[in-house]
Amino acid sequence: MAVLHRAPAGATERQPGPAIGSSLGRQYGWQIEVDIRSLKSGMRMNILRCRTPGMVEKEVWAHLLAYNLLRTVMAVVASENGIEPRQVSFTGAKQAVMAFAPKLEAARPEDRPALIDAMLAVIAYHRVGDRPGRWEPRALKRRPKPCKRLGHPRHIAKLALNRAKWF
Repeated sequence: MAVLHRAPAGATERQPGPAIGSSLGRQYGWQIEVDIRSLKSGMRMNILRCRTPGMVEKEVWAHLLAYNLLRTVMAVVASENGIEPRQVSFTGAKQAVMAFAPKLEAARPEDRPALIDAMLAVIAYHRVGDRPGRWEPRALKRRPKPCKRLGHPRHIAKLALNRAKWF
C-alpha cells in the first residue's frame, strides 16, 4: 500500500520574496547559476566517472561535501576580514587549499596553526571583481564534432581492414 505525504499547511502558498522580473530577482538567479557552475565545473563534477548508480551517488555526495567544506572556509575568511562571502573567489580558494594541503599534511602539529593562518590570508587575497548587471547567454559551449565516435579500442581501429571506416 502506497503512503501519501501531505504538504504542510501554507507550503504551497507563494512566499514573499523578490519578484522574478526584478533586478534583485535576476541577481539572485545569477548567484544560483554561479553556484551551480562552481559545483559542476569548479569541482570537476561536470563528468561523473563512476558507472554504477550506487557509486555515482557516493561520488555526488563526496563532491557536495568538498564543496560545502570549501564554502565554509570561504565564509570563515570573509567573516575574519569583514567582507561578504560572495566577494571571495571560489577558484582562488580552491587553488589555495589544494596548494596548502600537502604542506599541512606534512607539517608537525605545532606548525599547522601558522600554515592555516597563511592559507586563510592567501584565500582572503583572492577577491571577485564587482560586476553589476552581469549577463551571460544560455548556450552550450560544446558543439558536436564532425568525426565519428570511437566505439572500440584504438589499436583495433588502427588496423588496415578498419581504415575504410574512418576515411
